[in-house]
Amino acid sequence: MPSESRAVSRPVLRTSLALLAAGALAAPLLQRAPAAAAADPYTVTALKVTVRAGERTCALDADVYRPAGVDAAHPAPAVLTTNGFGGSKADGSTDVIAKSFAARGYVALAWSGLGFGKTGCPISLDDPRIDGRAASGLLDLLAGTRTADNGTRIDYVVKDGAGDPRAGMIGGSYGGAIQLATAAVDHRIDALVPLITWNDLSYSLDPDNAGRTHGVSGPLPGAYKWQWTDGFFLLGEAQGLLHPNLDRSRTGGAGCLHFVARACETKRLLDSGRYPAGKTKAMLDYARSVSPVSYLKSVKAPTLLVQGQADTLFNLNEATATYRALTAQGTPARMIWQSWGHSGGMKHPAKGELDLAKGNLADSYVGRRILSWFDRYLRHRTAAGTGPAFAYYRDWVTGGPAYGTASAVPAANLRLYLSGDGKLVGARGKVARGSRTYRNLRIATSHSESSLSGLLGLKDPEPFDARGTYLDWTSAPVTGRPVDVVGAPRVTLKVVSPRTEQVQNSSDAADKLVLFAKLYDVAPDGRKTLVHRLVAPARVPDVTRRFTVELPGIVHRYGPGHRLRLVLAASDDAYAGNRGVKPVTVTSAPGDTGVLELPVTQGVLR
Repeated sequence: MPSESRAVSRPVLRTSLALLAAGALAAPLLQRAPAAAAADPYTVTALKVTVRAGERTCALDADVYRPAGVDAAHPAPAVLTTNGFGGSKADGSTDVIAKSFAARGYVALAWSGLGFGKTGCPISLDDPRIDGRAASGLLDLLAGTRTADNGTRIDYVVKDGAGDPRAGMIGGSYGGAIQLATAAVDHRIDALVPLITWNDLSYSLDPDNAGRTHGVSGPLPGAYKWQWTDGFFLLGEAQGLLHPNLDRSRTGGAGCLHFVARACETKRLLDSGRYPAGKTKAMLDYARSVSPVSYLKSVKAPTLLVQGQADTLFNLNEATATYRALTAQGTPARMIWQSWGHSGGMKHPAKGELDLAKGNLADSYVGRRILSWFDRYLRHRTAAGTGPAFAYYRDWVTGGPAYGTASAVPAANLRLYLSGDGKLVGARGKVARGSRTYRNLRIATSHSESSLSGLLGLKDPEPFDARGTYLDWTSAPVTGRPVDVVGAPRVTLKVVSPRTEQVQNSSDAADKLVLFAKLYDVAPDGRKTLVHRLVAPARVPDVTRRFTVELPGIVHRYGPGHRLRLVLAASDDAYAGNRGVKPVTVTSAPGDTGVLELPVTQGVLR
């Protein structure tokens, strides 16, 4: 691992990992629910269901919530839900979701995912061939074609045909991807609501925002997101401590305690800081094989995607890639960009936002959209609307609807040019000739976030960049109407890096140049805000050619007097960076300069 990637945030990480070992990582999604009242309008039955999952047999630990009055003569549709990473069926959000739908007359089934809670088998990263097949066994249970291990048979779920229960799925993060994995291998699923989940794990954990060719990623590995990855890996390996007396089926391979061998091998390669061609291809192929990007073509169930703006783990670009793939193939889909995600807002959502720990479905915009989605596709209420194609939370709105809507994610429609004097200008003719250089050090010199702080409630230092290790370009102040950016900005430029050129043909992708692009909001008093602490790591495919970096999507208002600032930084302490010192020069001229493109829904920057 390159030393520069781990220089700044070690104290925060040590504190974070100590808390993770106690199960705190999932706390914002997994708060304990209040004890059920005696008059709950449903009964709960705990069941063990042994299923085939890949090459293993796994015992699933499940709870079935049966609404009062639901029986074989009066069946109801079903909603399945499972935990986020590190959780179980008993965790707050999973439990609350199940109770919320059972109280609304749905048969709810909550289960602990493979490798978590009291469910057997090692963690296999929501692999459709393993986790998806296991969840398919639960559909057999709901269809009445399979019994639980104790002989219990369910005969009170609505069926669309022999052995075909009418069922939807909902859940967040790890409990989001399992829905797509299940729907890809079992077309009996009728509706999905994945929240804050991934499109491509190779991008989520090792993002490269340059050279995108498919979904969110391209042919190269990116910059290792080591803080997030270390946190989740430790939590997975700590399952034996968190849940003593686990059955032996939970044992992993390739040196890991609780992960399948290929997941363990992937982590080992990322930690090495090296990307030799053969091993790297195998790593990328595996990470994508357990990701929706590889199997969305098989997903036919109507899907309501909900992604968080405050999320550096699974950013808005991931949901957008999933949404575009589904709609392009004709799968009914809608997308909502809510306020909270893995990086903030889970514990205390903004007023009017969905709160999974409280189950405020009827009292939040996102919750009402979810209820309507299931009304339409599980209860076949044709009058139930599926809502606009795209909706996005606006944190600047008070006293009115917080969500804006559109028929599609806005495309880039405003161009700013990188001038040689450090300005962002609105026309090529305003570009000043000039060259500027930055250099990286052998330690990280920029800070965007301490990745686990949002989940753990820890204070995070403000973002910073050390002088001489970054370049920036700043727009003129906004005048007149505010400028609203909704979508993913992108910057196209060419850099000069002679030391990188010397190793351009290396068989190890780690020798290629890494840089980090990001957008700040600079207030009239000079205070800087890195929007949601989002950055775009880029492993430049060829420093002798122009390249494009797609930044994470944002929803942000630049108010009057505020300026937009683009920064290219040499490093970031939440990621692995460059191997070796590689100075970078950016040259600007009116006919040959970098271009920043922004998806703007109102206002103008000049």
